[in-house]
Amino acid sequence: MTACATGGAVASCSSDDDTRESEPGDAGWEASATTEDAAVLDGGAADASPVPVRDAAPFDGGPLPVVCASAPCAKSLVTTRAPTDFDRSQGYCVLLDDGTVACWGANAAGQLGRGSDAGTADSAIAERVVGLSDVAQLDHTCALDTSGAVWCWGTGPFLRNDAGAATTERTPLKLALPPATRVGMGSDVGCAVVDDGVLCWGRNTSGVVAPFDVAASFSVLPPRAIGVPSGAPIRDIAVGKAVFVIREDGVTLSWGANPPLARVSSLSPDPQPLPIALGGISSIDMTSDTACATVAGIGYCWGQAIASPIYVRALPTPVVAPEPIVRIATTRSMFVAELGDSIVQPQRWCAVGASGSVYCWGNNASGQAGDGTKEYAFEAVKVEGLPEPAAEVKTTADTTCALLTNGKVFCWGANYYGQLGNGKMRVPSLVPQEVVLP
Repeated sequence: MTACATGGAVASCSSDDDTRESEPGDAGWEASATTEDAAVLDGGAADASPVPVRDAAPFDGGPLPVVCASAPCAKSLVTTRAPTDFDRSQGYCVLLDDGTVACWGANAAGQLGRGSDAGTADSAIAERVVGLSDVAQLDHTCALDTSGAVWCWGTGPFLRNDAGAATTERTPLKLALPPATRVGMGSDVGCAVVDDGVLCWGRNTSGVVAPFDVAASFSVLPPRAIGVPSGAPIRDIAVGKAVFVIREDGVTLSWGANPPLARVSSLSPDPQPLPIALGGISSIDMTSDTACATVAGIGYCWGQAIASPIYVRALPTPVVAPEPIVRIATTRSMFVAELGDSIVQPQRWCAVGASGSVYCWGNNASGQAGDGTKEYAFEAVKVEGLPEPAAEVKTTADTTCALLTNGKVFCWGANYYGQLGNGKMRVPSLVPQEVVLP
């Protein structure tokens, strides 16, 4: 299977006319798409193209449920939010079935939430975030409890002082917001779904919080109501340099930077929430300027890849899979410094199939694709060594973690920051390792 990967050093979502080093192999289930590429350079607008459709019967299944086999048991899995777009720190958090949250990995900005006296040392041991209980939803280092209160920790727009300087909170801070039903957090912006609609706050560099103003773009704005058109109840929200609001009826609205706006617009940023052509999204994952979603068993990806020149897939483009995809996760390409040189670290993607199998493709320099090698995965590879089917998968630049249907978490790849969660620091693994949950 080839999906969201091209030959060369930088990966991007693929379509039929992309250049590939290898073609799809024995694919038992493929998306048959009719679309034009929407590739543009330097963030420019793309021509409209029809949303790809599959010629098979619609897939109406979803991810396998998590059924706790024993305690401790994780019910959902997220990545921690890096302090900046180009920070390589990496970590994960899980929502446990007792309503608490446990985190492990990088901690330079207090992402692990271990309290003001705990320091900022990285940790290969999963420990509970202090002060959190009755948590209903996680998004990076923000938690929504059953009363609707939003709690956040680490570094981000929710913690900036009046001068706009970043601060580090090692203990979760309760935000001054009305009761919410969902929360989404980006590097610069946070948003919450409330009874009256959507509130967003933070730096307005992408026009998410208010109409874009160059002079005030780096100002930290307090929570503001977003003019989201009336419609069906909001089921989910995802925040990066753009915001995606997913309604119960399948309509998805976006506003903010372009990319990853996922619709044609003459504005960049575009502060007006408007529908994207891709409807019926069942799950979505995004970094600051790249995103992937699943719709009726098909995965779609779009956004910006760092290359020379910068490459943009402005509109959602389907991936090809050996079976229906029910979850998909993405990383972003980025510049990293090695031995004084600046090089591009390619993107990588992973997905969970309807069977619970996990597939990864793209960057594999640390074995994070899960095929037992460190060779770039031009075609998606099935992750070997998971003892049970997976319900979710999440990716950081150098590591992958999967939440299994029995409530256990397994991770593989690099372990410089302790992101494997197995108690061992800086001991990488090409095969999945079980996270020792508290």
